Amino acid sequence: MDAYLVFEDGETFSGQWIGSPKETLGEVVFTTGMTGYQEVMTDPSYAGQIVTFTYPLIGNYGTVMGESESDAPTCTGVVVSELFGGGENGLAVWLDRHGVPGLSGVDTRAVVRKIRSQGAMRGMFSSNPRPTVTGWPDPLSAEWVDSVSVRTPVFHPAKVSDASHIVLIDFGYKRSILQSLIEGGCQVTVVPWFWPPQKIESLDPDGLLFSNGPGDPKAMLPWVSGWVPLVQKIPTLGICLGHQILALAFGADTQRLPFGHRGSNHPVKELATEEVWMTSQNHGYAVCSDSLDLAVWELTHSHVNDGSVEGLAHRQYPIFTAQFHPEAHPGPEDAAGLFQRFIDRVNAAKEVKVYG
Repeated sequence: MDAYLVFEDGETFSGQWIGSPKETLGEVVFTTGMTGYQEVMTDPSYAGQIVTFTYPLIGNYGTVMGESESDAPTCTGVVVSELFGGGENGLAVWLDRHGVPGLSGVDTRAVVRKIRSQGAMRGMFSSNPRPTVTGWPDPLSAEWVDSVSVRTPVFHPAKVSDASHIVLIDFGYKRSILQSLIEGGCQVTVVPWFWPPQKIESLDPDGLLFSNGPGDPKAMLPWVSGWVPLVQKIPTLGICLGHQILALAFGADTQRLPFGHRGSNHPVKELATEEVWMTSQNHGYAVCSDSLDLAVWELTHSHVNDGSVEGLAHRQYPIFTAQFHPEAHPGPEDAAGLFQRFIDRVNAAKEVKVYG
């Protein structure tokens, strides 16, 4: 059945329905990874977005139990050039099971060229090439984070009772982040993003992790100042949206990138070692480098292609951040090793607290 991807400027790309055919609206983005399509579709950071895959063949290994980053696909829809594979574990059946629409047979190269040349843009799926749109989604809204966050705390025990306790503030966390902490020997409590700092502190955390998530980080501005007293005294790691939120909390600014960083091949330089890591990324916003007070922040990582801010360390408080996704570890162990650095810092602070 014919269907269309219609951009907000009226340009239309034709294809065929896959998954659950229905009209949907979202920001049209593209990701450059050659594998990992299931992880992409279930990454909560894609909430509110129509994801275009640049790799021409998607679905060739079906869907795999245990590979999802959340319970179900969180993206608004998917666009592929060619869909491969069928059967009960096929991608089209899986999308339909979860009520997610998609289009195949689309000229994805032309879609990507449009986004790269004109910048981030909204679009919709429709059976009508000239649909009527009554209102577009607003990225500057807390609804995107709220739609993917847990509603009540969830505790994940460690193998030993005296393990360091990490509170993961959930803006849309990926399961692999949680798994990295558990594999590092931590016990973890995942809490809703809207929990007040006083309730978080009552859990007696040894460390805090501000997770990834969807939307414009400035949607969190009404809440950022409340987290400052907490992170000033508890070792804290921020990833992706969490990195941006922590920068905002200490006076920096963020900006929308022309077309974002999404894929598993983004080169990031660690400035202290001059090593370049190939990282997994998914974000449409970045911390403005000229807004950073270098008396407050140390710039630890930068993007090789465009020089954007990829990592920060606070000069006074036990806070460091990464714009990329260290849990994906597509490249050297050093990228994934950021979790071990964080856990080591948490354990050291806990030992000081216990023994003085």
